[in-house]
Amino acid sequence: MPVNFLGVFAKSPIKPLEQHIDKTTQAAKRLVPFFEAVKAGDWDQATALQKEISQLERDADQLKREIRMSLPSGIFMPMQRTDLLEMLTQQDKIANKAKDIAGRVIGRQMQIPVPMQEDFTAYVVRCIDAVKQARKAINELDDLLETGFRGREVDLVEEMIQQLDLIEDDTDSMQISLRRQLFQIEKELNPVDVMFLYKILEWVGDLADLAERTGSRLELMLARS
Repeated sequence: MPVNFLGVFAKSPIKPLEQHIDKTTQAAKRLVPFFEAVKAGDWDQATALQKEISQLERDADQLKREIRMSLPSGIFMPMQRTDLLEMLTQQDKIANKAKDIAGRVIGRQMQIPVPMQEDFTAYVVRCIDAVKQARKAINELDDLLETGFRGREVDLVEEMIQQLDLIEDDTDSMQISLRRQLFQIEKELNPVDVMFLYKILEWVGDLADLAERTGSRLELMLARS
């Protein structure tokens, strides 16, 4: 009979981990309306959304500190404490990156060049798809614990992680295409703006990379359990 590890501890770390990935995902998702406001030149709306992202990042940071302080170190945990902490770190970096992206765009009132806007929007959405997929996998931790990290639930989570890897591959290809587009028009733009645009392309891609790393830590936990 599967052991219900949730009953072993008065305070399970799993729910706070899920709350944390929810906060980081909310922060990343705000980038879609944020860049729509930027595209429209509505800097008041963009600034309001940037503040929302910053608040969500602070909320996630507070949750991270609480989890680190309360995470059990006892031998009864079905996964290694270090793996949980590393997964938490990768999750938290997603919110940090979303805050950095919005802050940099607001600070310079950057505009995405018109020829790139449609593909850039699709790129942002796809990178956030990776974050949402990571969240979906992390939210299966309760069921994984209920089943003792065995059976069909493990197969389901592994499939989710494989899908996450495919999404991240998509974002890599999209970033390469956008960098090529920017290269073709960069002589028409302010050189400093070009430098920051390349950085924004990189940082948006980091959202997907960090989501994939979160999934990789979960995959490692499955292998060790």
